[in-house]
Amino acid sequence: MKAVGFAAIAGLTLAAAGMAQAETGATLAAVKARGEMLCGVHPARHGFAAPDSRGEWSGFEVDFCRALAAAIFGDATKVRFVALSSQQRFPAIQSGEVDVLARNVTATLGRDTALGLNFAPPIFYTGTGFLVRAADGITKVEDLDGATICMAPGSTTERNVAQIFAARGLTYTPVVIENNKQLVDAYVTGRCDALTKDKAALPGVRAFDTENPADHILLPGIFSKEPLAMAVRQGDDQWYDLVKWVTYATFNAEEMGVSQANVDEMKSSQDLDIQTLLGVIGDNGTKLGVDNAWAYNVVKQVGNYKDIYMRHFGPDSPVALDRDYNQLWTEGGLLYGFPMQ
Repeated sequence: MKAVGFAAIAGLTLAAAGMAQAETGATLAAVKARGEMLCGVHPARHGFAAPDSRGEWSGFEVDFCRALAAAIFGDATKVRFVALSSQQRFPAIQSGEVDVLARNVTATLGRDTALGLNFAPPIFYTGTGFLVRAADGITKVEDLDGATICMAPGSTTERNVAQIFAARGLTYTPVVIENNKQLVDAYVTGRCDALTKDKAALPGVRAFDTENPADHILLPGIFSKEPLAMAVRQGDDQWYDLVKWVTYATFNAEEMGVSQANVDEMKSSQDLDIQTLLGVIGDNGTKLGVDNAWAYNVVKQVGNYKDIYMRHFGPDSPVALDRDYNQLWTEGGLLYGFPMQ
């Protein structure tokens, strides 16, 4: 799917925007009438969202957009991806230019309230990290005292860095750049001593954007809590419920052992929870405003959480990341799907 442009409306406040409150049922009805869902994504973040040379999108968050389209239409391809900068993303969802944000959005109290958003369950847990050049001899955050640090505006990372350095009595000079490619280039060309992003984004920068990845290291430690979640406008409980339960369905499917590879076989399972998940029994789809096979379509066309994670961050992927906190609760992680009865 090709991205569509979005006019820059950075700095638009909730009051100035006159943000339209979504009405219950309005978003799903509009999506169905349009015949496709509009999903706001990062313009280029390795492993999470990026278009190829043909404009075809792939990535972890891209797949969660496709999972939602599969639940609505029974067709995971019925989604249009809208590339949004960090400053464009919130005005885009507030104004209804996109139906859902799956764009490395950290769920915070301020965004949940002042920005008029509702957050689905987090789909990826990460935190602030730093990428530095090995030749500079920087091995810990304290070594960055007096450094210049590249970062994106309008992000939680910008605030986190200020707190991290203040708590340690350190000074730094921020180099704040909106365009992601220009931001990375500024670090690669030596304009700044360190690049800071969510730590999960930095291995991709090192692998794809530097001339010699071995010349760059990630500093040890994660310095903030960054629960990344899909976000929708407040006011439309039906739409929020659907986004929330599509997320839980990917967690529950993994926990139940229902995968993209075996979902057709598992429809014959005698386990009542699996039958409920896959729509063999019950009317969960009707309650959500979609077909009762909604979760079956999600798993069949996109996969369970593990399928999605391993596709983009598994050991054979270009950006290999340990699951860490992104394990099921039964494996010591933080992913916990609510009951679907």
